[in-house]
Amino acid sequence: MITRVDYDVADLALAAEGDGLIGWAGREMPVLGLIRERFQRERPLDGMRIGACLHVTSETANLAITLKAGGAEVRLCASNPLSTQDAVAAALARTHGVATFAVKGEESPRYYDHIQAVLDGHPNITMDDGADLVAELHKGRTDLLDGVLAGTEETTTGVIRLRAMARASALRFPIIAVNEALTKHLFDNRYGTGQSTLDGLIRATNLLVAGRTVVVCGYGWCGRGLASRASGLGAHVVVTEVDPTRALEAAMDGFRVMPLTAAAPEADVVITVTGDINVVDRVHLEALKDGAIIANSGHFNDEINLSALDDMSVDVNTPRTFVQSHRLRDGRTLHVLAEGRLLNLAAAEGHPAAVMDMSFANQALCVEHVARHHDELAIGVHDVPPHIDSEVARLKLAAMGIRIDTLTKEQERYLASWESGTS
Repeated sequence: MITRVDYDVADLALAAEGDGLIGWAGREMPVLGLIRERFQRERPLDGMRIGACLHVTSETANLAITLKAGGAEVRLCASNPLSTQDAVAAALARTHGVATFAVKGEESPRYYDHIQAVLDGHPNITMDDGADLVAELHKGRTDLLDGVLAGTEETTTGVIRLRAMARASALRFPIIAVNEALTKHLFDNRYGTGQSTLDGLIRATNLLVAGRTVVVCGYGWCGRGLASRASGLGAHVVVTEVDPTRALEAAMDGFRVMPLTAAAPEADVVITVTGDINVVDRVHLEALKDGAIIANSGHFNDEINLSALDDMSVDVNTPRTFVQSHRLRDGRTLHVLAEGRLLNLAAAEGHPAAVMDMSFANQALCVEHVARHHDELAIGVHDVPPHIDSEVARLKLAAMGIRIDTLTKEQERYLASWESGTS
């Protein structure tokens, strides 16, 4: 157990480096910057205690600083053991007064200890990326539930868990699914995951993507982005799916579609982005060819059946950072990247700041919304209010110097009427 203090980071001496990273990311986050300026003037979060379990990166730091500018007390821990940028965590604790509990590579007991340290702050509002904070709150810290007004959730996996909690009548307060905002999943999930996952693949392996067969498991927004970016680098892309509509879309987007059992023998790289468990299972591991690379960009390290792989292995070594090579009984070697955890955050730096600008603008505005309107929200999982989604898009376009048309009064009347037809 760690000592309950205002921070637990790798090294406070890294703070100056972290300040540089935070400032660099902030240059690419103009929408969040505009929100921060308004928060400083209006202080909409005065008196609020925010407990956040998010990836501790330079982009997240800009969000935490924005919330603090709005008057909130912020306590932050990592939502994945490998996603923390240690210099950023140090800067948040030393320079910005954010109680931060995150160390890259922390073992599971320390990870959950950090979640408890955040809950020790008795949050009024939760912010989650994967729903670990909310789950721990409901399982072991139920004495704090009466003080929680509402929360937000950042990612697909977390939304899935929270909706399951709501269906089971286990969820005890309202949560806004920031992941479902159009300005989040159309851009963060697609462009962010697509680029950053391939960045992680290349950093971890130095692999030439061109000419390789890359199998993308799942064709949601993350899978769409990943397949598109892999194809753009010259890969032969195969998509696997369980949803017929998404499979049809992948086929019409020009990708080969087949079951993973059929794709595995020819795969050079397999990357999962589904949010489900054992997507790459024993049957697929048995079919993969010698030298195949397996990775995951879904939130949890459940998508690859690592227990089955360990059972099949006679030796495991680490030829490169973030590469574990498993020699199997039949002589094949399979390579797992980043321990099966989020490849784009473990082996790279996560999504570019420019796309996280929109996601975290949604987070900031949704926190403001629940602080002001939590009494109006029923217990359950809610979509992002449309006016917030539109405002984020409007601000992003303005920051990019892009102008668009507006409806005329005549066009507004026409869209609101039914009388006009074929003339």
